[in-house]
Amino acid sequence: MNGMKSECQRLVEIMDRLRGEDGCPWDREQTFESLKTFLIEESYEVIEAVDKGDFDALCGELGDVQLQIVFMARMAKEKGLFTMVDVLRRINEKMIRRHPHVFGDETVHSTDEVLENWEKIKAKEREDENGSNSESKGFLSGIPKTLPALQVAYQIGVKTSRIGFDWDTPAQVEEKIHEEWAEMKEAEAANDWEGLREELGDLLFTIANFARKHGIDPEDALRLSNRKFMGRFNKMEKVADVTASTPEKLEELWQAAKAGEK
Repeated sequence: MNGMKSECQRLVEIMDRLRGEDGCPWDREQTFESLKTFLIEESYEVIEAVDKGDFDALCGELGDVQLQIVFMARMAKEKGLFTMVDVLRRINEKMIRRHPHVFGDETVHSTDEVLENWEKIKAKEREDENGSNSESKGFLSGIPKTLPALQVAYQIGVKTSRIGFDWDTPAQVEEKIHEEWAEMKEAEAANDWEGLREELGDLLFTIANFARKHGIDPEDALRLSNRKFMGRFNKMEKVADVTASTPEKLEELWQAAKAGEK
């Protein structure tokens, strides 16, 4: 524990030095806006390390994410907004508050009960923060608007399912997929572009929830499929000029790349 505290304090002191008068010009020029891109990139690199099972890389990437947190906290301190201590205190208090079955007297018997209590506690927090009549913090307001749309669809399903607003079985979602597919085809046949876009969105939303009902994150599944496609295409490029190949040749190369995986 002392070692962890020591290294955490060391990182804070390093950032203090970098942002100080005699520090690094690049670090001193950064703003909250400029760091957003780095935080997103580092987060995705964490995900990539997890997908690859590369835990040495994961160790390094988690440190890179932590650096961005300390970086932003240092800038907030300079503006008199909050400090790294405030950041840690707030998350510590939140975790204790949202786990009364661990740090308090409540008793739960399943993960579902834990999640139900979690949503109730969050609702109480929203009410305390905004007032019972405020509409600025609705039930779904905690879903970041900057998430990829497929991930938002998944998170909507996750949250609403915790209060019982959900399909009972994956089979019911599959039935809804067929329904949405039929509606999309009707819009396509009618050359209704606006309708086609709307029905396609409904179909993707339902597919995201079909994945959720099977315990699959659709964003994760799609990312892995994208990576698989890109890997196969890279193999094709190594044996032929894909830009000069016929569709038939490209299909042959594709099948060869797939066969090579097996």
